[in-house]
Amino acid sequence: MLERIHLVIVREVARQGSLTAAAGALFLTQSALSHTVKKIEQQLGTPIWDRDGRSLRLTQAGQYLLSLAERLLPQFEHAEERMKQYAEGERGTLRIGMECHPCYQWLLKVVSPYLERWPDVDVDVKQRFQFGGIGALFGYDIDVLVTPDPLKRPGLRFDPVFDYEQVLVVAESHALANARYVKPEQLMDETLITYPVETDRLDIYNHFLRPAGVAPRRHKTIETTDIMLQMVASNRGVAALPRWLADEYAERMPVVSVKLGKDGIAKQIFLGTREADAPIDYLKSFVEFARGADWRASRLSA
Repeated sequence: MLERIHLVIVREVARQGSLTAAAGALFLTQSALSHTVKKIEQQLGTPIWDRDGRSLRLTQAGQYLLSLAERLLPQFEHAEERMKQYAEGERGTLRIGMECHPCYQWLLKVVSPYLERWPDVDVDVKQRFQFGGIGALFGYDIDVLVTPDPLKRPGLRFDPVFDYEQVLVVAESHALANARYVKPEQLMDETLITYPVETDRLDIYNHFLRPAGVAPRRHKTIETTDIMLQMVASNRGVAALPRWLADEYAERMPVVSVKLGKDGIAKQIFLGTREADAPIDYLKSFVEFARGADWRASRLSA
């Protein structure tokens, strides 16, 4: 019979790379862990590891168990932590996953008043997920997913929290700076600077360039918004960003926003949550804070 401890051992051996290191992490002796490993394989009736000297390599059955462990164990751990919080009268931790690079500035303006309202709630922000944002929600690695591209799935809900326009950001001295709007072919000789995200998930490609069958001369990725817009301000390239973020930077940098196409590109930011978590008061409150307009007022007054 497959037991939780079996999954724990498979995951820890995979993490540590050897029985010796895994035994130390699990507070076991190496001989005790070796005995348990043999017992697991006997109980399941199939080898979990191939042994090569001192190293272990997962078999196909072992790979399946590791995949199962990485999906199920976080749910057990999350449930145990939640029960502990209930027992001790605590609120817990709100884990926010980000699939929207430029939304960090927005998130800061939401989190600040939220923490004042919920002083007994901790907030943790994650950007990288082993199974993607949706998988992280299902796997209980995060509690809220901030995304501009919701994927409807049973058991999840996505609440729109604000609308925005995606615009092209150029230097004040750029040839397109005074244009009413930019056409796709006008970017063919440009260096397009984006966040390090697959082009299949970039709106400027999906909704602007590819439908017109064109591509920029060069595509460069930069992790941080500050450096990206320093490059733009120096006429080293152009970038596509939400208008609210571009306008904020335009107050202190020589950059301007230009509409992408005659009709522009309208987008929304959504918060994804698990339907089963709907009764959790501090999670519900976060969605309400995010849907409010106070962050816009704070940005304009900053």
